[in-house]
Amino acid sequence: MALRGWKRLLLVGGQNPSVKAWRSRRGGPSLRWKRCCHWSAGKALDPEVRAFLEENTEVTSSGHLTPEIRLRLLTPRCRFWREKLDLWPYGDPFWAIYWPGGQALSRYILDNPCVVKGRSVLDLGSGCGATAIAAVMSGASQVLANDIDPIAGMAMILNCELNHLNPFPITIKNIINSEAGDWDLIVLGDMFYDEQLADGLHHWLRKCIRRRQTEVLIGDPGRHQFLSHSICSQLHKVIEYSLPEYTRQENNGLTSSIVWSYQPSNSLENC
Repeated sequence: MALRGWKRLLLVGGQNPSVKAWRSRRGGPSLRWKRCCHWSAGKALDPEVRAFLEENTEVTSSGHLTPEIRLRLLTPRCRFWREKLDLWPYGDPFWAIYWPGGQALSRYILDNPCVVKGRSVLDLGSGCGATAIAAVMSGASQVLANDIDPIAGMAMILNCELNHLNPFPITIKNIINSEAGDWDLIVLGDMFYDEQLADGLHHWLRKCIRRRQTEVLIGDPGRHQFLSHSICSQLHKVIEYSLPEYTRQENNGLTSSIVWSYQPSNSLENC
């Protein structure tokens, strides 16, 4: 299946030379992260793009850790599950998969609304927008979703509609290495798939914590690239979730996903 092969490459990760070559050829996230553009939630969705997304994704709430949240995703019943992804007319649809780290973060926020209630939240690398949606549902005072793919931004608006929510603001520019925003909480899931991106995240998150006392929660199922990165020495395990069978099957047998609190030591805060 075309989509299974595409997902497998991402799950294998950035240490594999063939994966890096594939990302370079396809314009995957390790390169697209460097390209900036602007798109706002207030902008009307392009009717043609809306129609394409509605035709080629399925609305689902099953097989994931958050049945409360309905999402438009690529599933086995969708055309591009089997079609060659070269025929997909937009950037690689990483947003159309509900990745395990994002599932864990969203589940944790829904179960513990006090984590976001009355707070400003940045959902970094938001993808389908599930964690941002969970934050809105749980009473966050302000939510900003960030993803560099403008199609992801459009998909998030559709997902807000599915869950009867007013769309939250979305930015599709690269905010890594920008000035630290005044956020109470930053959440990010499944972002440590590439060494260069992981290093940039590590540095920027430390800066946000040092300058703004921002709290940071990271969701990841324990991929090698994440567990082998130096950031792991500064993480506190918050909770671990057993993944539903469907999610296990679609993620090469990963069985659980963890929410981590990032708490860098004082000795590294000045790096």
